[in-house]
Amino acid sequence: PTPELLRADVIVVGGGAAGMMAALHASSRRVILLADRQVGRSGSTFLAQGGVAAALGPGDSPERHAEDTVRAADGLADPAVVRMVTREGPRRIHEILELGARFDRNGSGGLSLGREGAHSVRRIVHARGDATGAELARTLAEAVRRRETIRILEGFGAEAVLELDGTVLGLAATAPDGSPLLLAAPAVVLATGGLGHLFRRTTNPPEARGTGLALAARAGAELADLEMVQFHPTALADGSDPAPLLTEALRGEGAVLVDEEGRRVMAGVHPAGDLAPRDVVARTLWRLQSEGHRIFLDATAIGPALKRRFPTVSDLCRRRGLDPAVEPIPVAPAAHYHMGGIVVDSHGRSTVRGLWAVGEVACTGLHGANRLASNSLLEALVFGARAGDETASLLAAVPPEGEVRAARKKLAAAGVATGAGGRNRVAQELRDLLWESAGVERDAAGLRRGLERLDRLADHDPGSASVEVARWILRSALERRSSRGAHLRTDADPADDGLYRVVIRGGRVRRERPAWLRAAVAGRANVGV
Repeated sequence: PTPELLRADVIVVGGGAAGMMAALHASSRRVILLADRQVGRSGSTFLAQGGVAAALGPGDSPERHAEDTVRAADGLADPAVVRMVTREGPRRIHEILELGARFDRNGSGGLSLGREGAHSVRRIVHARGDATGAELARTLAEAVRRRETIRILEGFGAEAVLELDGTVLGLAATAPDGSPLLLAAPAVVLATGGLGHLFRRTTNPPEARGTGLALAARAGAELADLEMVQFHPTALADGSDPAPLLTEALRGEGAVLVDEEGRRVMAGVHPAGDLAPRDVVARTLWRLQSEGHRIFLDATAIGPALKRRFPTVSDLCRRRGLDPAVEPIPVAPAAHYHMGGIVVDSHGRSTVRGLWAVGEVACTGLHGANRLASNSLLEALVFGARAGDETASLLAAVPPEGEVRAARKKLAAAGVATGAGGRNRVAQELRDLLWESAGVERDAAGLRRGLERLDRLADHDPGSASVEVARWILRSALERRSSRGAHLRTDADPADDGLYRVVIRGGRVRRERPAWLRAAVAGRANVGV
């Protein structure tokens, strides 16, 4: 059948914080917001227990927030992007408050600010203790539903970004009943989230499997830092899939990591102890567990207040017969966040004309090799707003129907895969493969074995976006021969300074040094931060 064609000025793909923020900011024009699930319950935003980091408290400043972000990023953050995001952060928090968000308040009525790992001061905004993502999602979902210029398509899958001669014309999609649909627009914003569900243990929902990366790359966009996968050290270790997160804020309020003998495992490992950067904590736990130790998060020092301050954690533990207020809880690292993604500028614009990317699917330069806690929701809000504003200011016409249909035919004629290669759950074998070969610790032999196993999997599912993205992760991890941030090579080359980006362009993987990294190498690291 001939696919139905819908027209808009801006198409946003993704119903999480970044996508909804982009849709709101573009809503002076006609927007189609497409999500594979219900808007506000789509992606990782709804699950986020942490908070939003912003310099709002006494003794804090955007400059101080920037310093903490750059320090955590282990030499690979873009200082100009870090400055921009930390400066705009407070403004975005106030915007969300004006939209009706109910963030936690202190006794005097001001925002209650928490502290998390590698932050030098309290600057984390929370809602209901550990339900920040759900509150942010509720607020934004209600706002987008109120805007008459935003048409929401729920249960729809993005199959391909349509382009002709390097210019985006729209999107090929699939309706809930499986019928094809064409969306014509001069601007497409991808806000499709992360790829954690490509790994055996993850905190991410099943749809987080890197589909947006494949959509962008197949349209000609550049990707970078795909090897940079952040493993959260404290996911509940009870066999749940996805593994429920035990928020870092617990350690900010006094919880500690212990082994089966009750020994503090982070003592002497890092000056910040249990509040060390995530990569340090995850690596320590991974090694101890590989030696046969069992690790627990002991939050008993928080005591009865835990139920009131962390209701989400208390509830998810209670449902499993555990009580964190009186007993240590078993934990283990899990794939949590992807620092890499589609290369974008400071407005979320990719290297393809007409294509933007925001949120976890993008690689902005903010996180470098290791994301600072609670900077992800901040990035989603800041870049979502910037991309929405920019796409709304475009004066480009909606592409003619003939061109859009021609772009769809070109894809089919070239045999270019569309979609996720079967939009069901990622094959368990692929998830095991990535966990074993590209988990917290990596080496060349394991990465090569992973690629060989992947080739065999690809024979069974040649059009799979998941297999494609998994291959890029493994190839990027092989190309980065030194350890940096979340990427730990046990066979690291001491001669490799690691101050580069691993870029994927046209299927080729190579190292490149953007101007801001060339400045760092020349000894002018973190200028102005």
